[in-house]
Order: sequence, then C-alpha cells, then structure tokens
Amino acid sequence: MTNLYLIRHGEALVNVNHIVGGMRGDTGLTSLGVLQAERLRDRLAATRELVADVLIASSFRRAQQTAEIIAPALGLPVTLDDDVQELRPGEADGMPVGEAMVRYAIDFEREPYRPASPGGESWAQFMLRVSVALDRITREHEGRTIAIVTHGGFIDVAFLHFFKMNALAFPVAHFATRHTSLTHWQRRRRWGRAEAWHLIYYNDSAHLRDVERTVRIPWAELSTLAPRSAEDPSGPPSSESGEGR
Repeated sequence: MTNLYLIRHGEALVNVNHIVGGMRGDTGLTSLGVLQAERLRDRLAATRELVADVLIASSFRRAQQTAEIIAPALGLPVTLDDDVQELRPGEADGMPVGEAMVRYAIDFEREPYRPASPGGESWAQFMLRVSVALDRITREHEGRTIAIVTHGGFIDVAFLHFFKMNALAFPVAHFATRHTSLTHWQRRRRWGRAEAWHLIYYNDSAHLRDVERTVRIPWAELSTLAPRSAEDPSGPPSSESGEGR
C-alpha cells in the first residue's frame, strides 16, 4: 500500500501581490504563510498522523520554504524536485498578472497546446509533466508514505491524473485548495481487484481553524487562469473567493 500526501504551500507574496510566480517571480511566503506552515508543523508534531518516509518539495521558493518549516515535525530532510513545480510561466514570470494576461492573451481553455508565454509551458505540457512526475515518484517509493509540498495547480491536475480524466481539456471548474492543506491519496487493492488509487480526503486544513481565512484566486499561478475579457484585464475580482495556488 502506497500513501501520498499532497500539501499546498503557505500563502505567498505572489498570491497577495498578483504577480506571476515562477522561479524568478516567487519571493517566498507572507508572514501569514509562515504562520500557516508553523501551524501545520505543530499539528503534525502533536498528532503524528503523517509518518512519512520521504519529504519532497517543489523548488519554487514558496513550496521550499513551507517544506523547510514542516520538516522538523516529520524528521526528514527536504528533497527538491523540479517536476512538482507549478506551471512554468516562461517570459511572463515576475510580471503583474493582469499585464501578462493581456500581453500574451493566455487562454488555456481554447488553446491547451499554446505556451503561457514564450519559454513557458502549455496546459498540455503541464498536464503531462504532472502525470509523469506522479507516476515516477510513486513508483520509486512504492509501498511507502510520501509527502509532497507543492502547488494548487499540481494538486488539481493530480485529480485529473488519478481519475483518468481528459488530459487536454482545461477544467471549467476548479478546487478551492487552502494554503497548507493536506490531500491524502492511497493506492491499495479493493475487493480483491488490482491496486487502484483512492482519495482518502481532500483539503484538510483543521490546523487553520483559528487563522484568517486565506483561500485566494490563483492570480500568481497560471495553471488555473480563466481567460480575461478586454474590458476587465487587470486581475482578480476578489481575494476571498475561488481557489489559491
């Protein structure tokens, strides 16, 4: 039996400042994001509900910083893996999101094969990378418990991968994945059949019950951006509705 825990990073500066957050644009967590990660660390240390064999993190700063904060609770070093990064934005990295959306006319729903901007990934490339990464990591650590600190877009695509949904269609609905939440997948036999992945739970953020609600529109992470109209290209309608990345 293989257990996979996907952990979303804490609130990041790119989230609240509406900056495209690739490797260059990502400047780490906000003070609230640090607090969220600390609350998760304290929860895991107290409950021992997650006894992992390996701790993997995206090499984007916001995920790496989150992993470094929770690592003492797991007693594990952080292993960075570029393949669990959010969608790579290319030339748009570090730009204000509204500007990037207008300049590059990003529309993954209509053009899944077109890169976000020159040098970046398309939706189809991102889907393929996530699927290959999940297959590789779970194969390398078969029968173990794996913790991955990653991004909301990666967690969304994991659903499409495990449920074998259309790999090329950009989703018209998204998941409201909270910062530092836990999503648990388990690969096991069912009714004597071959092993299959089971979703045990999604978006567990019990450690944030007394912390400000921080689900935010993912304007720093292009993997879930819907097309913006010419009349409204500037950015998010609200920081308190929708899903964060």
